[in-house]
Amino acid sequence: MQHAETTQGRPFLEARNIGKRYGGLHAVRDVNLSIYPGEVIGIVGDNGAGKSTFIKMLAGDHEPTSGELLIEGRPVRFSNPRDAKQAQIETIYQDLALCENLSVMDNIFLGHELTRNPVLRLLQRNKMHIESRVLLDDLGIGIPSTHELVVNLSGGQRQATALARVAKAGAKLIILDEPSAALGVRETRALLDLILRFRSQGKSILVISHEMRDVFEITDRIAIFKRGELIAIKRTKETTPDEIVSLIIRGRQ
Repeated sequence: MQHAETTQGRPFLEARNIGKRYGGLHAVRDVNLSIYPGEVIGIVGDNGAGKSTFIKMLAGDHEPTSGELLIEGRPVRFSNPRDAKQAQIETIYQDLALCENLSVMDNIFLGHELTRNPVLRLLQRNKMHIESRVLLDDLGIGIPSTHELVVNLSGGQRQATALARVAKAGAKLIILDEPSAALGVRETRALLDLILRFRSQGKSILVISHEMRDVFEITDRIAIFKRGELIAIKRTKETTPDEIVSLIIRGRQ
């Protein structure tokens, strides 16, 4: 039995008994998790614990084989990532999915370009650069020029560009897969500050991470997966890294 959740208010997303089977293999089994506006949830567990499969169901990459998803109380069904995006769920995987040969601005507005003439697709590039600059400044992202090609950016700047893109898309739930894996100390600090800024704006955030220090610094709750099951949900302030590691290794106690 999973630990009861006591967060108040209506969740943005609810996973109810969500499962995913591949033939006789249960990759994820009967997961129940509510994600509330303005909170950060850490998703932890060993490789093969079911973390990635779970978030891919929320992102529309995989369809659940059991259970249901609800957005703001309404049942939804995601057949592809477009469905999840329309529900204001954005996922940033480790590869970031940025176009390296395009500018920071082009990546931020990718798929949401401003046009003067919808038929001729004449882009309002100056306006998009201005709006990109305002967005980056509002988010505290230190990228000197929106004209810079992504290929020339550091790892932290690329991560920040990806986050600015999902913010521009109006995401209410942001899912991050190992966001600090390739970052140095200073860039990790900037990333964590940006995640906390998103939380202060009322966005829901799921973070898969093996970096326990980062998990304890930014999360409100920690969800522990093992062998495809969500075995525990702990409030970050009421647990310790040792307890979380013990659950990851040994399972329920």
